Amino acid sequence: MKILIAIDSFKGSLSSKEAGEAIKSGILRVIPDAEVLISPLADGGEGTVETLVEALGGSLETVRVKGPLFQEAEAHYGILSDSQYSPKDEKLAVMEMSQASGITLVSPEERNPLKTGSYGVGEMILDAYHKGCRRFLIGIGGSATNDGGIGMLSALGFRFSKENGEEISPIGEGLKDLAGIENASVPEGLLQCSFQIACDVENPLYGENGASLIYGFQKGGNKELLSQMDLWMKHYSELVKEYNPAANPEAPGSGAAGGLGFAFRSFLQGELKSGVSLILEETKLSKKMQGADLVITGEGRLDEQSAMGKAPIGVAKLAKTQGIPVIAFAGTVTEGAKACNQAGIDAYFPILREITTLEDAMNKETAKQNLADTVEQAIRLYRLQHKKQ
Repeated sequence: MKILIAIDSFKGSLSSKEAGEAIKSGILRVIPDAEVLISPLADGGEGTVETLVEALGGSLETVRVKGPLFQEAEAHYGILSDSQYSPKDEKLAVMEMSQASGITLVSPEERNPLKTGSYGVGEMILDAYHKGCRRFLIGIGGSATNDGGIGMLSALGFRFSKENGEEISPIGEGLKDLAGIENASVPEGLLQCSFQIACDVENPLYGENGASLIYGFQKGGNKELLSQMDLWMKHYSELVKEYNPAANPEAPGSGAAGGLGFAFRSFLQGELKSGVSLILEETKLSKKMQGADLVITGEGRLDEQSAMGKAPIGVAKLAKTQGIPVIAFAGTVTEGAKACNQAGIDAYFPILREITTLEDAMNKETAKQNLADTVEQAIRLYRLQHKKQ
């Protein structure tokens, strides 16, 4: 019997790999000769780098960058060079934009979309480029910025200037003075790199559903300021269209991360995809599933939002294309999780065994034990049903 495990992390408790190993131990208690394969799972957000590096044998890199307010920050990203994941023997860099320009790097009192920038993201990319990476997978959730991506692009060598030829400040308020765009200082090879961007929002760059007016409030802006910044963003897009006629500020995801989605598409030919889809493609999950009798997935909390395209549902949909049954395990399960059954999960199980505190439930060893024990009982039932067939 072949069983494939692709489970997301239980945030604050178990990594994807740790959860997978706990599930495997529960399976082997019941079916000692089962072929159990663990595949890493993430959604492009927090934890993606660690998950892929740990599970796929890459290296974790550290680089000093400029944070959102140009303070010194330490950013981490991963490099994968296994030819299984880089068919052209090109190193793959796996990054989270939030490592360099995330909102958690700015205190609530200091949040200000005029003053924050994405420069550090460009520094991360350049560091990986100089280390031989030519493919990039970058999650862009959780930004502190609303600079249209000019900070990142400035770090890469693009030049954004005022009417008088001076360079603008690579932060949100710099957009108001933008008059010209050049790329003379960009490393030639960088423009030939592949950028896959994990993006799960569909907002355009500007307008009532754009970057400024939808996400700017949580970044410290008010209605008056953000309405002004929205006009700057529109002007920015017009200048970018002169630089690249194919630039499309209306394309879904252009407004992600304060316009970073638009910058990746317009300047680096980036392709925006759902984070889950990118991870499933990169880890070759469909191929690993072939011939499996059962797929096991899950995450820390299953609820109605899980059914809207989170990682376990991506796994379930992929399994259904091959006619494989899917069961899921979670730390907690809400009433709304019933929607997961319609989305491809045949059955799900919470792993809590008794009334307890949140602290105790999230204790790593306790969570491993609860997960393994719950899996064991579910697999006993599965085996019984399998024998009847």
